[in-house]
Amino acid sequence: MKSQNAEVAADRKLLTREDVRTLMLSSFGGALEFYDFVIYVFYAKVLSELFFPAGLNPFWAMLNTYGIFAAGYLFRPLGGIVMAHFGDLLGRKRLFALSIMMMALPTLFLGLMPTFATIGYAAPVLLLILRMIQGVAIGGEIPAAWTFVSEHVPEKHVGMANGFLTAGLSLGILLGSLIALVMAKNFSSEEILEGAWRIPFILGGLFGLLTLYLRSYLHETPVFKAMQQRKELVTEMPVKVLIKKHKTAVVVGMLLTWFLTGCVVVILLAMPQLLTGSFGFSSTQAFEMQSTAIVMQMLGCVLYGLLADRLGTGRMLIGGIAFTGLMAVLFYPALGHYSEGMIFALYMLLGLATGVAGIISAAMIRMFPPAIRFTGISFSYNVAYAVVGALTLPLVQWLSSFSPIGAMYYILPLCILGLLTACVFQYRYQR
Repeated sequence: MKSQNAEVAADRKLLTREDVRTLMLSSFGGALEFYDFVIYVFYAKVLSELFFPAGLNPFWAMLNTYGIFAAGYLFRPLGGIVMAHFGDLLGRKRLFALSIMMMALPTLFLGLMPTFATIGYAAPVLLLILRMIQGVAIGGEIPAAWTFVSEHVPEKHVGMANGFLTAGLSLGILLGSLIALVMAKNFSSEEILEGAWRIPFILGGLFGLLTLYLRSYLHETPVFKAMQQRKELVTEMPVKVLIKKHKTAVVVGMLLTWFLTGCVVVILLAMPQLLTGSFGFSSTQAFEMQSTAIVMQMLGCVLYGLLADRLGTGRMLIGGIAFTGLMAVLFYPALGHYSEGMIFALYMLLGLATGVAGIISAAMIRMFPPAIRFTGISFSYNVAYAVVGALTLPLVQWLSSFSPIGAMYYILPLCILGLLTACVFQYRYQR
């Protein structure tokens, strides 16, 4: 399947200054917006104490907090499908400003809003509403960024571009982790509960305004402009065309998204809670380990992207998913049994392995034609994330009630399923 990127790029083989500028602005902007979405996870325990009744069992308070986090995932398809619909009909760029505002303002409001002690049950209700709005925003943002960047660069650099962009999203997680680390080093647990917890959320709102400014310098993609000139935009509902003609691609995209979810939510986002809650690590140690693992994952995203452009996306997906499963088998059983240095080293390698998530978007770019590409990626990614993303943390929490390393029993079957899906992609779509 010949991509329209190649036609529009007119056989370009090197990145232009405009390509690099677009990639940098998109990646940094995505990092700031993703920070707003994930900072909630780093303060899940604090929020569970502040926004739910004081007498509630800690397990159920945490489960409720994760449930509200899951609500953000449940509303992702709404944002993804609606924004993608207009993105395929009106242009990729126009959706960026809207998604930023819908992410930044709720984050800022959360940093300013009263807690359960002040407004009672209105506190968790407002928290739920804010997460719903953010879910709609992030549902449109990530597929838009993948599509936008991929349609700007030459065909032979799509893997690198997506790896770099996904590394930028991981940078958002890193920013959250670093700020949580700084908070842990400069404030006691009591001071955080008394009000210091608001600082990361207020910063997130300010980051959103900076992102809005950065995005004003971006231009519409050459692919979309070419489709406009040739009058090749779809005339019926993009999602209708998608369901009618691209069912296999949708299923493959959903299953690959499920694997991506496990890499981000379980292996990176939820790790500090596991390390401090079950294995006696201090908050500072846990956030330091997480921050370094995220850096390794970012490096992995770029490396997998570069190799995908040279060796093929399907081959790198198969190798990277197998590597992730192997490192999970080595890392989780080591917790509580080996030295801190050994655990740290294994976690760094696990973080590097999960960089394979950075080329999942490159695979989806190649599965959907340009006229419905935004919708195809957004539908596959967001519907899958809504289902499995909403269930992941509660399910891992439940598995952890049977074993301290319950997370491993979630990750391993996911790696097996991911391997089978990558083989299907290699057979049907790899060029």
